[in-house]
Amino acid sequence: MKKIEAIIKPFKLDEVREALSEIGVSGMTVTEVKGFGRQKGHTELYRGAEYVVDFLPKIKLELVVADNQVDSAIEAIINAARTGKIGDGKIFVTSVEKIIRIRTGEIDESAI
Repeated sequence: MKKIEAIIKPFKLDEVREALSEIGVSGMTVTEVKGFGRQKGHTELYRGAEYVVDFLPKIKLELVVADNQVDSAIEAIINAARTGKIGDGKIFVTSVEKIIRIRTGEIDESAI
């Protein structure tokens, strides 16, 4: 089992969610986050004054999938989230040792 964390642009959330649903991903956690990478923020004008916005709004998706779904989930996220512009985001994949569904006590893949 693998945990996939994806940082994407906020307006791409619905497209990514739909793409993951189409391949059978049944659940995910979505968090509004702020951050920066190579994009390094940007400047904005407010009441005539220019100021720097260091941390840009992003969406963090977290999902756990079976090993055989990892590649298709990554491909779905990339295809739905890519704009071709700087700041499209990143995907992190890590191993998951154990999953337990609290309500039923199911373990590992049956708990996904």
